[in-house]
Amino acid sequence: MAGPNRCLLLWLSPRTGRHVSPALETPKGLTMKIGLITDSVGHLPFERALDLAKEHGLSSVEVATGNWSESPHADLPALVSSAEARAGFAGKIADRGLSLSALNANGNQLHPVSGPEHNKVVRDTIEVAGALGVPTVVMMSGLPGARGDSSPNWITTSWPPENLDVLAYQWDEVAIPYWKELAAFARDKGVRLAIEACGAQLVHSASTMLRLIDSVGAPETVGANLDPSHLMWMGADIPTVIRTLGSSIFHVHAKDIRVNKPEAARDGLLDTVAITNPGDRAWNYVTLGLGHPGGATFWADFVYMLRSVGYDGTLNIEHEDALVNSVEGVGRAADLLKQVTLVDAPDWTPAQI
Repeated sequence: MAGPNRCLLLWLSPRTGRHVSPALETPKGLTMKIGLITDSVGHLPFERALDLAKEHGLSSVEVATGNWSESPHADLPALVSSAEARAGFAGKIADRGLSLSALNANGNQLHPVSGPEHNKVVRDTIEVAGALGVPTVVMMSGLPGARGDSSPNWITTSWPPENLDVLAYQWDEVAIPYWKELAAFARDKGVRLAIEACGAQLVHSASTMLRLIDSVGAPETVGANLDPSHLMWMGADIPTVIRTLGSSIFHVHAKDIRVNKPEAARDGLLDTVAITNPGDRAWNYVTLGLGHPGGATFWADFVYMLRSVGYDGTLNIEHEDALVNSVEGVGRAADLLKQVTLVDAPDWTPAQI
């Protein structure tokens, strides 16, 4: 120990032995903000979505630019080509006292057919983020097919043996080369890439996240967008995920799930029922506080664990609850997070005796 009043936080991933969280004394300068993914209220005009964020005392927004989003609040071609369009877009946000924490280009740029189209959106989004000074672009890892496939192929078991051959191809011949090149492109633009682990993606867990980060070899550029909801339905323990990813967490989404116990008990949690039929599914995305056991207590632990690994950023509300009005859901989520989010930097230290 460096002294009697110092505590060293050092944690090694049990799977990799990798030092994944920073060595911290009492954290200094750590603050958190609450924001809104404006697609949560995509039916509203952009200005009204921004007003909603301001009305609920939020600090930032995240705006989707295309791919799996209809991009209701951003005209990506105009933002790429026109400085005037970029200034107008940024001005609407700044005029309301908000910041732009991230642009979102979620899609499947590794798709064997439509990948190039999605990749163009990704690269254009990175260009715009660099031009606007936005620090982060949120993405998913993408999911290739097997060799020669025309559709993505999500491998979830190691048997039959050919599954491992497919995985080796997906990682070694498609994903890693792509991400090395994209990381270099983003680094040149001054932008970080925050990957969202999600089902039906090559990166769908903490371990696969670390595999990609380590394989790319650019940890200052490629990290995690932590959306706990995806990991919840796959059975991960979220505090353990946070400790595992540590300083690799660049950005955070606040979204919950609710397990329908009768359906889950009958069929387990792998579910292909349409997300628009929530009563028939084993699990659903839900408004914060209506899903994960513990309600506000769970989210208080979530926030506290994030601070313990040095996270200094935003918690962006993402509403995808098929049973709750989106404006109401955003308000409920904002109220809950304001109860538990640690906004100010810590300042207490032990007496020097």
